[in-house]
Amino acid sequence: MAFDVDLIRAQFPILARQVHGKPLVYLDSAASAQKPEAVLEAMTGLARTSYANVHRGLHTLANETTQAYENARETVAKFINAQPSEIVWTKSATEAVNLVADTFGRSLKAGDEIVISEMEHHANIVPWHFLRERYGVVLKFTPVTDDGRLDMEAYKGLLSERTRMVALSHMSNVLGTINDAAEIVRLAHAAGALVLLDGCQAIVHSKVDVKALDVDFYVFSGHKLYGPTGIGVLYGKAERLAALPPYQGGGEMIGSVSLDCITYADPPHRFEAGTPAILEAVGLGAAIEWLNGIDRDAALAHEHALYQRVVDQLDGVNGVRILGTAPGKGAVLSFVVEGAHAHDVAQVLDRYGVAVRAGTHCAEPLMKRFGVTSSARASFALYNTLDEADAFVSALAKARSFFS
Repeated sequence: MAFDVDLIRAQFPILARQVHGKPLVYLDSAASAQKPEAVLEAMTGLARTSYANVHRGLHTLANETTQAYENARETVAKFINAQPSEIVWTKSATEAVNLVADTFGRSLKAGDEIVISEMEHHANIVPWHFLRERYGVVLKFTPVTDDGRLDMEAYKGLLSERTRMVALSHMSNVLGTINDAAEIVRLAHAAGALVLLDGCQAIVHSKVDVKALDVDFYVFSGHKLYGPTGIGVLYGKAERLAALPPYQGGGEMIGSVSLDCITYADPPHRFEAGTPAILEAVGLGAAIEWLNGIDRDAALAHEHALYQRVVDQLDGVNGVRILGTAPGKGAVLSFVVEGAHAHDVAQVLDRYGVAVRAGTHCAEPLMKRFGVTSSARASFALYNTLDEADAFVSALAKARSFFS
């Protein structure tokens, strides 16, 4: 389907509402995107007509639900050029990172090194700190340049024969910087390390091919990709998943259980203990099928045009500081208004119907790196319009005058 923003918007009922008597301008998609009718219908349709638990029954409803659930896994796999057996369902990208950190971490010892960066989301920092606390692992942080890029020369210098894992963002949730993932992976592999990429933002604002990247692990969440909350994805190379021990114990993840012995299922089910998020997995599959029906290249160009329109209008405006100006970045704009806390800025913008994020964005080290305690963030999605970009700039001008 050719990209038509008006046709796209018509598929998102929530975008027609008003806030404080103003048309809603939703610019918080980096935190959680809105859901198209196709996703809502897939989930409610299954719940109404064919719901049962998966993998546990031989009756018709169980078979139908299992098929829908596994079809969603196949859809996700194809979307990132993986095999279905390499796709592990998790409750979130956060759980996916924790799964890898916990299971891979059991093989580490004091002095082993993990390389992360100053631009990481807390979900890709805290699990590695657990390994520092438990096993004496050394964390090394790749610095960020003044324009918001990963310092690749510094990154090269941090890699050593002791490096066991590199865990970096494919795209920063604050700066919008899209990192050179292929080069990150190549250098890490040359040093003998594995690589996990946090793809929560990149999966939305770029095309991802895990085989081309040669990445060992790739994680993303459903709710930023126009799907539901409560579902995340861990991609792992088949041999990497096979080498990991189970993360949780319970039904589904076992081969057999006796009083004195347990055997485990093969991946991906080894890591999917208990009743999974069935409707949510089907919803994510529907979201990806919906995206597959859109001209992604045109959609990505549209998102960039929205971002550039705002940046061009803010260029040279006194009292507004944009965080991250690296070339080729995704459609995320974090900014600081002089003399105002980000929370106050967001509340004023809300009075004009404009929804933005405010705070540290779960990236306190990055806030410290740029010398701020918080920032506001406008994130653009394929359903936003140029008029909404202008409405944001207009509302921001009013907010600036309010605080001046």
